[in-house]
Amino acid sequence: MQKDFKQMWGDCLTVIRDIVPQPAFEAWFEPIIPLSYDESKFTIQVPSQFFYEYLEEKYVNVLKMTLNRVFGEGTTLKYRVMVSGQTIVRNGHTVTYPGEAPQRIPAHTPNTVDVTRTPGPIKVASQDLDSQLNPRYNFDNFFESESNKLVRAVSEKIATNPGKTAFNPLFIYGPSGVGKTHICHASGLKIRELHPEKRVLYVSANLFRVQYTDAVRNNVTNDFVSFYQSIDVLIIDDIHEFIGMTKTQEIFFQIFKNLHNFRKQIIFTCDRAPVDLQGMEERLISRLKCGMTAAIERPDLELRKKILRNKINREGLEISEDVFDFIAESVSENVRDLEGILVSLVAKSVITNKEIDISLARQVISQAIRLEKKQLTIKKIQEIVCRYFNLDEALIQTKSRKREIVQARQITMFLAKKYTDSSFAHIGKVVGGKDHATVLHACKTVRDQIDISRTFRSTMDAIEGCLKQ
Repeated sequence: MQKDFKQMWGDCLTVIRDIVPQPAFEAWFEPIIPLSYDESKFTIQVPSQFFYEYLEEKYVNVLKMTLNRVFGEGTTLKYRVMVSGQTIVRNGHTVTYPGEAPQRIPAHTPNTVDVTRTPGPIKVASQDLDSQLNPRYNFDNFFESESNKLVRAVSEKIATNPGKTAFNPLFIYGPSGVGKTHICHASGLKIRELHPEKRVLYVSANLFRVQYTDAVRNNVTNDFVSFYQSIDVLIIDDIHEFIGMTKTQEIFFQIFKNLHNFRKQIIFTCDRAPVDLQGMEERLISRLKCGMTAAIERPDLELRKKILRNKINREGLEISEDVFDFIAESVSENVRDLEGILVSLVAKSVITNKEIDISLARQVISQAIRLEKKQLTIKKIQEIVCRYFNLDEALIQTKSRKREIVQARQITMFLAKKYTDSSFAHIGKVVGGKDHATVLHACKTVRDQIDISRTFRSTMDAIEGCLKQ
């Protein structure tokens, strides 16, 4: 009895399994679905554009040899590629990623495009992808000074030729509120303007982590990876949020490596330099700094005046020059402070019916900056954690192994390491008189729970919200 094309594809897989390593076989051949065989044309379905490109790059000769051996000489291979930017149903679960159209596609009837095997990569339309870019943050209103001049120049160069410059990846670091997110959005918007065919995506590191956790829980990790590997320009904001998230780092390393190999542009922001990312895997740190690393410094006086003047003009405000200079000289930490002070000053003036003068400006600035500079201590963290769980603080210091006390103690240690500069040994000494190994174990336990439990993750988010109040 003559075999049908599905059985023949099974024979192909048997041959390929003996040729390629098992991990490669599972990653790149098992997901292939045979669709049809007609007039020497064999059509297969692959999960994404990236998947297609990778097969063409790495395994085209293996496929050609195997098809000629099983199906006969002269067999033409056609691909049917899942179009990213859709909701994919697999194993009974629905998974949606940023920018995807809110559309459910029934199983076994995927939205696809047909591609006959050719040497070059295919083009998949990017119009359906919402890049999550904010049009308010563009190059026109990104004011330049010595503190950010290098980052702007590099970002504009990348926008003209994404993925093809020496600045890939681009790692932008600096303290909060200095314009890192702004320059990322500006870069993404300019790339979309100059290269409308490019699939550009901005995503926070925290959202990426949550998506990955959900994908693991729903058994759709392959769809998650395929989606991200279909992106041409990936912008990850606040990469330091990956610290301590071992599983998230592993999957991101896989995605990063493949995107970089195919010269897809990658941009990161972080609140510290790569060398200071303690808790990040060394191999990932090595990748993060293999392109261009550039700092954005705190805004200098020149930049603060530009930003303040623009805000005043945009809001149609009238402020005397002496008040203007006082604000610009006094508020030096970041741009958010500067804009927030102006809003608070105007509100205070309206509510109290007072003129905006130096006295009022000094009052508003002193209150805001004092609040901003509150420092967290281990004792304060312990107090907030215990209050959240309705526990007596003294219980944390005991040797009790009750579950709720152990959990509160471990969370205190984890947050103390995250929000203070204290060593493991010092944290252990303050929190229950423990050694550094106990603190290390506590931090790992909390990180693992954050990765696997939505409820625990929500608890941690709530506690950290209390810390920031």
